[in-house]
Amino acid sequence: MAVDYEQRLDVDRLRRYRLERARAALDSSECGAFLLFDFYNIRYTTQTWIGGALGDKMTRYALLTRNSGPTLWDFGSAARHHRLYAPWLAEADCRAGMLGLRGAIAPSAGLMAAAVREIRGLLEDAGVADAPVGVDIVEPPFLFEMQRQGLRVLDAQQLMLDARQLKSPDEILLLTQAAAMVDGVYQDVLEALKPGVRENEIVALVNQRLYALGSDQVEAVNAVSGERCNPHPHNFSDRLIRPGDQAFFDIIHSFNGYRTCYYRTFSVGSATRSQRDAYRRAREWMDAAIHAVKPGVGTDEIAALWPAATEFGFEDEMAAFGLQFGHGLGLGLHERPIISRLNSMTEPVELQAGMVFALETYCPASDGFSAARIEEEVVVTPEGARVLTLFPAEDLVVANPY
Repeated sequence: MAVDYEQRLDVDRLRRYRLERARAALDSSECGAFLLFDFYNIRYTTQTWIGGALGDKMTRYALLTRNSGPTLWDFGSAARHHRLYAPWLAEADCRAGMLGLRGAIAPSAGLMAAAVREIRGLLEDAGVADAPVGVDIVEPPFLFEMQRQGLRVLDAQQLMLDARQLKSPDEILLLTQAAAMVDGVYQDVLEALKPGVRENEIVALVNQRLYALGSDQVEAVNAVSGERCNPHPHNFSDRLIRPGDQAFFDIIHSFNGYRTCYYRTFSVGSATRSQRDAYRRAREWMDAAIHAVKPGVGTDEIAALWPAATEFGFEDEMAAFGLQFGHGLGLGLHERPIISRLNSMTEPVELQAGMVFALETYCPASDGFSAARIEEEVVVTPEGARVLTLFPAEDLVVANPY
């Protein structure tokens, strides 16, 4: 993306922005350091990434103190790789680490005890050993070991999520590029969507096209058709798509770490009045939310524009959570703000320019099994919402019409 003849992505500026935001969050707290295990917080502060297979193993971690770091402990040879290719980190701050692979190596082996001793030594060197340590997510044995060695632990996840919620121009550019890739993939889906194709074949197509376009991780693809549309199962199957089916898809992937969550609904061959009515209502709810987005608006005001759970067949907001829904996008799939009647009515968040989030609406059809699902990603600008997801969705699209 970077070229000499236009100003595009500035990676050095992106790295500076993210580390500065994390340091500001630390400085605003009572903590002397943040100890980070969350994969996205590690990337935000250290600007490093390794394969997703190790992302949920709780073995990578980073320490950021008020006047030093970040120090990164990574999986074996990855640490040596960072010393060669991540010059923004001091060589001494790229260390091999291993805590146990989510318990596969028992805590009794002593790896956690040794790691906490090393961390405590760095805190003492930085002069913050007596201050609390902010931790985002942690395995219980590691937390117990920190406490045993006299470290006081506070929650850093709330502070890091606050730091990550306002996106820089470079982050917005990456989020836009990630969405543009899905714009193109939906054209492929539209052309392939016909009777006799299985949901999992569409999932395979999406994966192939996204990786060919440069995606660094296809996190999930929901493919839902026919009677599986209502209730929404949030997955895919090997179901054969049939004439007249309504089908919706959610494409979740990342480009340079920045994610999409991007639903579109189609009818296959033809559409019934019931399917079109459901889509029209889902679109009206979406348009009302987008129109209301602007700095200073509360997330409760957005959530109030959507129907209550009991209005579309659910007993309460917990049972319907995630159907009329908004969530921040960035390095993580679900960042701030979270917009829902479940939480926003009692603890609203004020929208600010620079927030990027997805808005999702869902409407069951009167036939009892079809449903419409729409999702748009927006960035909050001083003038209002700018939509990043551009594949046509104003009206129900019929794939391969008869």
